[in-house]
Amino acid sequence: MTTTDHHIPAAGEPALRSIAMPADANPAGDIFGGWVLSQMDLAGGVIAHRRAQGRCATVAVTGMTFHLPVFIGDEVSCYAEIVKIGRTSITVKIDTWVRRNLEGERIKVTEGTFTYVAIGPDRKPRAVPPMKEGPGTA
Repeated sequence: MTTTDHHIPAAGEPALRSIAMPADANPAGDIFGGWVLSQMDLAGGVIAHRRAQGRCATVAVTGMTFHLPVFIGDEVSCYAEIVKIGRTSITVKIDTWVRRNLEGERIKVTEGTFTYVAIGPDRKPRAVPPMKEGPGTA
């Protein structure tokens, strides 16, 4: 499966960008899937926190698909988009792309769906606030 023909998500800026480092790789130079998954969780958590206007906890990761490997030195970008909001939960679709060899080639390497629950000061689920109306809200 080639993914180089896919366009970068319309959301524009990534929720998270990082460089894959040697400490995150196996002896063959492939980045561990768990490292990629953790980067995706951080990206989704940023979006969920912003929408929930506070603390969130990851409660599920579903539909994870690894299309291609990530290599040492790849610039990893995670694009996150909210796809569903429940009473206390926020579901986020995350696409992960790499820029390889400093040549600007962008390749989609993985995608997944993460669900977060808004957490109150008592560390129990709380309602996700309604969207604010007005300029600058999305």
